Amino acid sequence: MKRLTALTAVVLLALTTQAAAEPAAPARPGIDFRAELQPIDGFGFSMAFQRADLLHGARGLGPAKQREVLDLLLSKEKGAGLSILRLGIGSSTDRVYDHMPTILPTDPGGPDATPTYVWDGWDGGQVWLAKEAKAYGVERFFADAWSAPAFMKTNDSENDGGELRPEWRQAYANYLVQYAKFYQREGIPITDLGFTNEPDWTATYASMRFTPQQAVDFLKVLGPTVRASGLKTELVCCDVAGWDRQVAYTEAIEADPAADRAVRTITGHRYSGPTTVPQPTDKRVWMSEWSPDGTTWNENWDDGSGYDGLTVAADIQTTLTTGNANAYVYWVGASLGSTRGLIQLANPGDDYRVSKRYWALAAFSRFIRPDAVRVPVTNADPALQVTAFRNTDGSRVVEILNTATTETSTTFTLRGGHDRHPDAYVTDETRSITPSDVVSVRGTTLTATLAPRALTTIVLD
Repeated sequence: MKRLTALTAVVLLALTTQAAAEPAAPARPGIDFRAELQPIDGFGFSMAFQRADLLHGARGLGPAKQREVLDLLLSKEKGAGLSILRLGIGSSTDRVYDHMPTILPTDPGGPDATPTYVWDGWDGGQVWLAKEAKAYGVERFFADAWSAPAFMKTNDSENDGGELRPEWRQAYANYLVQYAKFYQREGIPITDLGFTNEPDWTATYASMRFTPQQAVDFLKVLGPTVRASGLKTELVCCDVAGWDRQVAYTEAIEADPAADRAVRTITGHRYSGPTTVPQPTDKRVWMSEWSPDGTTWNENWDDGSGYDGLTVAADIQTTLTTGNANAYVYWVGASLGSTRGLIQLANPGDDYRVSKRYWALAAFSRFIRPDAVRVPVTNADPALQVTAFRNTDGSRVVEILNTATTETSTTFTLRGGHDRHPDAYVTDETRSITPSDVVSVRGTTLTATLAPRALTTIVLD
């Protein structure tokens, strides 16, 4: 009996060892629409530095073409339906193209002197564009300053970095509030207000440096000033040039109770590298500016350049998943020449061209609406980048980017919601959110045939 027991133990040990050595079976691919990850505030763009004036016709774009471009950027039915407009708060004393005029062109004589603000109701075309955006249904207007007026800074220039002089903090806070009040007068609520852009980088154009501690110190002034103004404006910080470098600013804000109270949304750019970590905060987080590198206009979907449409689609997926971002704001909607924007305007002329970068962003923004939530996805195929969302109207959206060079088929078990015939749209070199019969649902199983190097957008009723 003892020998039999010993033999049994040896057999059991061998089986246990074998089971431990074998890898666990991968989880079955699935999408759980019943669960929630982060909410989505929206997708956006900017037309700062007088790009809005270009769209209004400063270089010859006529009314009919203007409306077509506005539809492309802002219409939920015809275009991308972008829902966040980022405005540039200017610091220039001239109106030269590519500069942003300031509302305080003259030094009042000191930080405690009474300022003489100047408002033209145009703001480089941004007032007109904001009114157009509001008519399309946009509700988030994000105003951001690249620099304080030159006389408030240590280098006496709006350009080349420099820092805000400590004695001018209150005057600068008042200046930002006054800008928001001018827009309120125009019928545009500034919902999100930022005081710095890329404070970790010195640019030859409008720029201003802040260390994390300096940003915290200014927030202790700006926060109470905004609260006392009566404006329903929330603060963002800090639009650092690198998503990884934004972490130090986020940590500084989180560590200071007054600064923490002042800020609603953490904002970061990602020029220094891809999004590899979430920001260390429970606040809303926006990827508030990026466009891919490159020095020529590019209309391609997948050419290996790193500034094509597929690059943008992949970046959106990574930013929403790895970065847990609540919003994605592309740098510029439309511009001239060798622009990295979404749309190229004729210079001069009454025409425009559309890039595949635009269609990559539109494939997300048209279907994933403000206040949607991202939901969990289990995906067993490393060649597929998959995200899924539930909109407030009950519609559900699945975005699948097939990075492989071959067609593939995939299935997902769906949890939550009643499923009808799904709609699918493909974006690749030859298609731009083109309806395609590539998806079916049987019971709770979704099956999709995915084109190589393509983005497939699936909408479930």
